[in-house]
Amino acid sequence: MGRTRFSSDDGSVARARTLRRERTPAEAALWAVLRNRGLDGYKFRFQQRLGPYFGDFVCQGARLVVEVDGDTHYSQAGSAGDTRRDAYLAQEGYQVVRFTNHEVMTNLDGVAHAIRSALTLTLPPPAAAGPSLSPNGARGL
Repeated sequence: MGRTRFSSDDGSVARARTLRRERTPAEAALWAVLRNRGLDGYKFRFQQRLGPYFGDFVCQGARLVVEVDGDTHYSQAGSAGDTRRDAYLAQEGYQVVRFTNHEVMTNLDGVAHAIRSALTLTLPPPAAAGPSLSPNGARGL
């Protein structure tokens, strides 16, 4: 079964720009931590398109999507939409972790720690510049 391709002329580029421009205070606070490889060198993208959806913060290397949810996600319709979305993302190989706006605004360090834990479960830390420390590396260990 082939993957469905989504066209770039379907309004999604404009939608992504709007989402980035109109970020919530919680999204802005978390983006300040994640941007420019700010969390242990992992690269995140903000409001990245993933098929028919957008991920708030996406680390492609770890196939991790971090969502910051507001009140609309806790309605019956919002919860059902999140379930469909999470199922689609899981089928595409992504792990989704969710935090509330309140969690991000009141416990940013804890949220960063939880994201770090999710990253280390899926991917080793990014390689640092410098000499190889592997057994087959330049040191001949």
